[in-house]
Amino acid sequence: MTPGDERPDEPPDGAADGAADGVTGRPAAGPPAGPPGLTSADEAATLRTLERSAGDLMTTAQRRLEERFGWYRELPAQERSWVGLIAAAGISEFLRWCREPGRAGRLMADVFGSAPRELTRTITLSQTVDLVRSVVETVEEEVDRLAPPDQQAVWSLAVLRYSREVAFAAAQVYANAAEQRGAWDARLESLVVDAIVRGESDDETVSRATALGWGTLGPVTVVVGHAGRTRSDDAVTALRHVAGRHGVETLIAVQGGRLVVVLGGGDDHARVVSQLTPHFGPGAVVLGPSVPRLFAAGRSARAAMSGLRAAPAWPAAPRPVAADDLLPERALIADTPARHLLVERIHRPLEAAGSSLLETATTFLHVGRSIEASARDLFVHPNTVRYRLRRIAEVTGYDLTDPREAHVVRTAIAVAALDVPRSRTRRPRPADVDGPPDP
Repeated sequence: MTPGDERPDEPPDGAADGAADGVTGRPAAGPPAGPPGLTSADEAATLRTLERSAGDLMTTAQRRLEERFGWYRELPAQERSWVGLIAAAGISEFLRWCREPGRAGRLMADVFGSAPRELTRTITLSQTVDLVRSVVETVEEEVDRLAPPDQQAVWSLAVLRYSREVAFAAAQVYANAAEQRGAWDARLESLVVDAIVRGESDDETVSRATALGWGTLGPVTVVVGHAGRTRSDDAVTALRHVAGRHGVETLIAVQGGRLVVVLGGGDDHARVVSQLTPHFGPGAVVLGPSVPRLFAAGRSARAAMSGLRAAPAWPAAPRPVAADDLLPERALIADTPARHLLVERIHRPLEAAGSSLLETATTFLHVGRSIEASARDLFVHPNTVRYRLRRIAEVTGYDLTDPREAHVVRTAIAVAALDVPRSRTRRPRPADVDGPPDP
């Protein structure tokens, strides 16, 4: 373009809508990648003047960052130097871009490649936008000062196009960083959940959990169910969304046909799980007991896993169901902690309260939960049986007139009888009393 071909206040033909190349006027294959035809001797002279002023432009840009943005002033020295490198690269690359329009596709590497990848964790995308805007404004002001009036439109359009390309390059840098970080976090999350399920709580697991923000988060609850037929990514997204609405953090992993969700923080995980249940597949959804911190989550996971295996033995179980509500079924699959809990929560309190309560519970369950039959067997008045049943409910928390709770107590009494040491149940033989038998 030469002076007089077009008016200074109008952009070159086709530059406004990208329909034609600003230099040749021929239809372009896509949006113009470079400045709109800096071809005249005067424009080349202006470009050389800008190149001689590059040092001053860089100084001005960094001073403007210092004056305008508190986040820049608060950065450590190393991070400030990285940001300064990006600003300097942005200015020098603009001048090279004016000479070589085809360099647009390399802007991401040339401008942002001067700083390490870790910078995306130091400054946010919005701060990067502030950085790009400040550099572009510095260049634009210098162009307005140095370019002759008949070149103002061409240079303004060049700055505009360059700022667009740099903005797209910055967005791609952060998008790539977010994608890589998301993939890494997903792998790390799966490793942490797998370690919890296997009951590992070593330093490596704690370190990985800390990297995900779970260092001191509590209380923690593990929820286990079956994965649905929908895409696992969709289910995981829905679970995170629901838990996030209740202020609860999640670690989620799909392990074959099993869906494991670790909840952290918040104060009512049972209420949150009731909202999560529709996003599990058909079958039981088992809620493990809450533990104070992630390092103890293996206990919650073991109970939830055991409950999921035992849940088919209770077809009428609610959904979700607490692992502790499945203690009888878990005892049937040889879950030792469940057997111990049954004895500790039911049999031991009955023993400590007096033999009459344990005897009444055993008799009441044996005769088919009949008060009159129990009274006859115990040689007491029926009102005495009723009184003792109320005391049993107070001591254990289980009402023997309820079929399900009666089943739990019956199982606890049976487990306690099986766990009694043989030395306490074996009848003494004559040899034990009178000495060894005669030879």
